[in-house]
Amino acid sequence: MNDIAKDHHAQRAWAQVIARLRREIVQRQVHASDVVVLVPFAQLMQEARKAWALTGDGSHFIPRFETTENWSHSLGGFQHADDDIQMDAARDVLTAASLLERAGLGAHQALLAPRVMEAGWSLVPVAAAVPPQERAAWGSRLGNSIATGMDTPVLAMEAAVARVALAWAASSSYASDLLFDAQPSLLVVLEGFQTEPLASALLRLWGERTLVVSLVQPQEMSDAASVNERSGLALHVMGDAEDEAQAAAACVLAHLAWGRSPVALVAVDRVLTRRVRAMLDGRGLAVRDETGWKLSTTRAAATLMSLLRACAWDTSTDEVLDWLKNAPGFAKAEVIRLEVAVRRSGHRDWRSVAGTGELAQLVQQVNAVRETLQRARPLSAWLRDVRVALQNTGQWSDLLIDNAGQSVVRVLRLLDGDGAGTEGEFVAFTSRQTATGFVAWVSQTLEAESYLPTHPERAQVIILPMSQLLGRALPAVVLPGCDEVRLPVSPEPSGPWTLAQRELLGLPSRDQMTHAMRQSWQDARRSPFVNLLWRQSEGGERVMPSGFVQELMLGSDAAPSADPRVNRVLTAQPCGMPAPRGDALPLTRLSASAYEDLRRCPYRFFALRQLGLQESEELDTGLSKRDFGNWIHTLLKHFHEALKVAPTPALPARLIMINAAAEHATAELALSESEFLPFAAAWPRVRAGYLEWLDRHEAQGNTFEVGEVWREMPLGPVTLIGKLDRIDRMDSASATGPQASGSAMVIDYKTENTNITRERIKDPAEDTQLAFYAALLHDDTLAAAYVNIGEREISRTWEQTDIVVLRDQLIESIVDDMTRIAQGALLPALGEGKACEFCAARGLCRKDFWTKL
Repeated sequence: MNDIAKDHHAQRAWAQVIARLRREIVQRQVHASDVVVLVPFAQLMQEARKAWALTGDGSHFIPRFETTENWSHSLGGFQHADDDIQMDAARDVLTAASLLERAGLGAHQALLAPRVMEAGWSLVPVAAAVPPQERAAWGSRLGNSIATGMDTPVLAMEAAVARVALAWAASSSYASDLLFDAQPSLLVVLEGFQTEPLASALLRLWGERTLVVSLVQPQEMSDAASVNERSGLALHVMGDAEDEAQAAAACVLAHLAWGRSPVALVAVDRVLTRRVRAMLDGRGLAVRDETGWKLSTTRAAATLMSLLRACAWDTSTDEVLDWLKNAPGFAKAEVIRLEVAVRRSGHRDWRSVAGTGELAQLVQQVNAVRETLQRARPLSAWLRDVRVALQNTGQWSDLLIDNAGQSVVRVLRLLDGDGAGTEGEFVAFTSRQTATGFVAWVSQTLEAESYLPTHPERAQVIILPMSQLLGRALPAVVLPGCDEVRLPVSPEPSGPWTLAQRELLGLPSRDQMTHAMRQSWQDARRSPFVNLLWRQSEGGERVMPSGFVQELMLGSDAAPSADPRVNRVLTAQPCGMPAPRGDALPLTRLSASAYEDLRRCPYRFFALRQLGLQESEELDTGLSKRDFGNWIHTLLKHFHEALKVAPTPALPARLIMINAAAEHATAELALSESEFLPFAAAWPRVRAGYLEWLDRHEAQGNTFEVGEVWREMPLGPVTLIGKLDRIDRMDSASATGPQASGSAMVIDYKTENTNITRERIKDPAEDTQLAFYAALLHDDTLAAAYVNIGEREISRTWEQTDIVVLRDQLIESIVDDMTRIAQGALLPALGEGKACEFCAARGLCRKDFWTKL
């Protein structure tokens, strides 16, 4: 033990406690081995044994230092009844649902069962403190008053939860019931910040054979102690949560550098503490976490839940892909190809995915697993079938070799396949659960369980609640989260009970919790070295320090200390503009958008087209203006093809045809009606404006020929490719000038703002798209135009003049550019303005870090 810990106030407290205990044993003439000392929490059992050994008298006999839970288990021989509260979420939520069914509330059990379990668990400490033979009468007496004032329809469900939870707690047996029959010669209750109800009940039961000793010592008021506290105190005001986490980790490292080990890291905010732990793990420190975290947040739990979510009948494609990427049973290469295919097709719902060719087998394999976990069945059958699915997909072995995975398997009873001792526990629950109900049960179980990682043999850092600093001689304490939100002076009571119900049931009141919190704070403050940290802002809102910190700063000369983080001096290393060569990556097929990338920024062409570093499209996103544009393109194709087969100038007939085309396009693109509603509301205006434009367009002699047609045009070693929105032909009877004799007109639809379309044709030499599309046709006389289909304005034609000349110039540019790239020309990152603002390759070219001249 280091020198700091030897003079720790906890050591002095233990010395007083053990001296008092030895005197009582001598005076009462009892044997030390027949004395039971109840400590407030399990970690103090070892601390108490160490303290006893330090003041040894040569005797080999020591009292039994126990918690009530540990003492109960040591007595053995207890078995829960089927309906008992077992503090096991997997069973208790089912029992709660069964009790609700028997109470005539079966229709609400999915909603109320978790709330009944929470309420029942909160009553266990007070119910277990009632002697078993008196418990039923205790429950009956309180049951008459527990729902007082809740006899209105609005509070009917809350009253039902209270009554069922109380009846459940009062009718249950607990392992601690064995303690009421124990006969120690002397029971010593070592009190902490709060008295345990069961310990108080045992004190009343055994009367003179008991002793109460407080481990909480009065605040030392000597000048020496006061000076010691001030010299070891450091206050750190940080900007935000990340600054606070970094500073807390820096404080821990500083204490370890000074030889103050182990360091206590107090878990006031679990999210913040996990962030600090990640930093400490990155430094290779041995960390002992006594608080743990929710089992549901572990990777093992996420792996299981990914399977269950992927098997829902209406699951999204993203959910299935997430599962496949974490299931070793599926070939990774095939999964990647499947993801590329479905992202390209845009199928958001897995039901619409139909694999073809090589992917058909993978899709069938996936659906075969999904079908096994969709129909309703009893819980025991669900567990068996989930285990089989995990085994078939390669996820089972990964769970068994992982500590958190073993916890998931244990709490869900997934291990044994013969029905003995695992899912066999649930054979009595014969009601059939739907897939949704089963997933909810699994989620509730994992959420209620905590995962405690394996403790290292010699910890350098101990993560613990502030209340469990009591009685532990830890040389340094780092306490982050000391703000008004996470460390309130008066904590809010947890659980579903009102203040009146808490008083009736004997649960800790707000005043009692406030007193215990203050004692815990004072105890933490008395450690030789203490770092208190808090943030000033969160989510854009200002955060005040805890009332405890404010009181500390007002009552002394304590002032914020310097930032504990150590600054590292880094030499700036700006990078230059990248200029790679692309001759080793020949491109044989060139689209209009690819050539547009080359013209805007050669490096973007190199990264996105030659290297193929394309962004993956998101599937599970809301509909956007782009989806509206795709819908317009699709419906106009169907409309004009139908109009070509059955031409009619009558507006009513055209309205019927275009509406039918709109419905066809909506179904073809599998658009959600609810998400598409804003665009559907604008459709009547768009439709009217387009039909009006179509009348004018046809009056000029233009006739629809084909829509959404794919074209390819060889050009030396490169093939120009693209899909043309529409090709029209000029009626020879109406044609004049360069558009005579049925010449073609290339049309590209735009649903953008009119001003953007106007800018496209403002400088003909800068517009790549129409000239490129013209290059996909053999015609020597043709026209090209954008048709802007607006939501607020009528549709309008924006024609690009001299398109044949522009096409020929573009072809020459393409040939020249492709030849230069093949000869090793550099492809520098020259993009500017909007070309860089919306560029997927910006992080690769690192424009923001170029050398500033």
